[in-house]
Formats: sequence, structure tokens, C-alpha cells
Amino acid sequence: MDCTVLIPARLASTRLPNKPLADLGGVPMVVRVAQRCAGAGARAVVVATDAPEVADACAAHGVQVVMTRTDHATGSDRLAEACALLGLDGDDLVVNVQGDEPLIDVALVAACVQGLQDHPDCVMSTAAHAIDSVEEFVNPNVVKVVCDAAGRALYFSRAPMPWWRDGNAGGITALPTDPAPLRHIGIYGYRAGFLRRFPTLSASPVEQVEALEQLRVLWHGERIAVHVSDSRPGPGVDTPEDLARVRCFFA
Repeated sequence: MDCTVLIPARLASTRLPNKPLADLGGVPMVVRVAQRCAGAGARAVVVATDAPEVADACAAHGVQVVMTRTDHATGSDRLAEACALLGLDGDDLVVNVQGDEPLIDVALVAACVQGLQDHPDCVMSTAAHAIDSVEEFVNPNVVKVVCDAAGRALYFSRAPMPWWRDGNAGGITALPTDPAPLRHIGIYGYRAGFLRRFPTLSASPVEQVEALEQLRVLWHGERIAVHVSDSRPGPGVDTPEDLARVRCFFA
């Protein structure tokens, strides 16, 4: 598959310090992510980090790594520098997998690549799956996405959407059915030329209100293709409780 998987990893997590180096069955988590992504058949799998400890852990397990600056404001800024360091530009395809997703479904990597190939008008691609519970629908930590007829994102939000006007008149007790609400999955495909340009785009008001970086892309008139998966992604690791659950898979 003609793409490069980039895995940003930094140690400055507030909820789970040194998260990329958390032990999963004797192997650091960021290495587990890289090993899993290797199964996608990408041209290269590269960890982008500003931490020498992460670089050393990757090198010890044969994982390619690039050292980036320590002052990046966002993960996308770090990825943009990694693209420059790797000489990626133009229509070279990049898939961003987070360093805390050791159980990522590698089929989503291929889906993000396919989304860019099927939508030449899109500079980014991502994934989603159907929401099946009211609890998820109303949870602001669950990001929702609404798409157009061609499978491109119209908007991302932490609010319940689409808003079923009549069904929600007395409070949210059921889910809309047409269209079904979609939960955004945090994996992204990029055209490398756009990713290198992304840090030059000004932050948008809606991005700042929602705290969702992908809204900057839509704000500036660019398009994002969305693959709707039939299954949920594997659990990510944000808290010590998440880490304990994921460790069971590697015991």
C-alpha cells in the first residue's frame, strides 16, 4: 500500500505520564502500535517524537523514528515536520495513527488511503461508525460527524447530531434513524502537501469552541472524506483504567 503511517508520540500526557512507554506485555505501547500498523502493508511506519526515550525504545525494537521539535502546538504540526524530514510532499499519502491505539483495526489504515484515492477533491480522510446508544449520542467526549451524499464531512461536533427535532422535543430518549448518528474515529489520512501546509492555516472559531482541530480544515474550505466502518475500533488508552483494560490483551 503506497502510503506512510506516521505515529506521533510525546511524553507530556497529563492523565497518564510517559504513556508511549507504558508496558504492554514487555513491549512499550508506541512500539505495539507500530508493530500493529506494520500489518497494514504500508510503505513505511514511522514514529514522530520529541522524546529521546521514545526514540531509544523504537530503535531497540527496529521501529523507524524521526525526531521532531519540542514546541509544536498540535499533533498535526508535528506530523507536518515529520513529512518534511521524510521528504513527503504533494500527493504522497500519509495516515496518522495515534500512539495510544495499540489495538487499532489496521483495516482503517487502508480505508483512509482508499478514501483519498476515491475522493480526489479531498485533502483528508477519516473514519466513523454508527452510534447505537443514547449515552454515546449525548456524551460530549464522543465526537459526532455528519456527512454529505458523497461521504464527505459536513461538520464534526461534541453535541448530539443530527438533531432529531420532533423525537427530541421532550428530551433525548431515542436515536435518530435516518441518517443514523456517526461516531468519529480518530484516524486521519492526508495528502502530504496539505499536511505540510496545515500549520500555516489560521485556527478557526468553531475549532476553538469545539476543541476539534479537524474543523480548521472545513473552515478553510477543504474537504474530508469519511469511511463508515461496520465495527467499532479497539479501545484506546487515555487513563490508568484504560491501560489496565488494554494490558489484558497482551497478558
